[in-house]
Amino acid sequence: MPGMAEFALAGAPIAGGALLGLAAGNLRPPDVRDAIARDLDLMERLPADQAERRAELQRIIDMRIDGLIAATDKSRELRELAMSYQGNWRDIVVFICAILFTIVWWHVEHTRSNWLLMFILLLVLTVIVGIYAARGVMRAVASFLARRRRQAQ
Repeated sequence: MPGMAEFALAGAPIAGGALLGLAAGNLRPPDVRDAIARDLDLMERLPADQAERRAELQRIIDMRIDGLIAATDKSRELRELAMSYQGNWRDIVVFICAILFTIVWWHVEHTRSNWLLMFILLLVLTVIVGIYAARGVMRAVASFLARRRRQAQ
């Protein structure tokens, strides 16, 4: 699997650039509220005798509003899940890094004297960090579900 190591090494600058772009605000989602306002303005300008077009435009506006409501609800649920995470987000980052380092180390020359020892150490480290990350995620999911049950009652 030399492709995986090359993918891991080549993907780091791309991921860093994407994160930098997100931080800089270059990747913005579409403005749904502005689209709804423009559609409402267009509907006001349509003559009253074009009932079929007005109905279709109203259907599109209703779909966008329903999507906006669903996205807001989903965002709130995700925010609650993130806030309920009692582990540490760094556990997940360390787990991903441990996997990537293990993949990269697999493609180092196997003739090195310490290759096998280091590979076993990386595997053990990956398992340990994976357990910590999974434990934190499971706690977050459990507290999120408990909070939803309390709110439903």
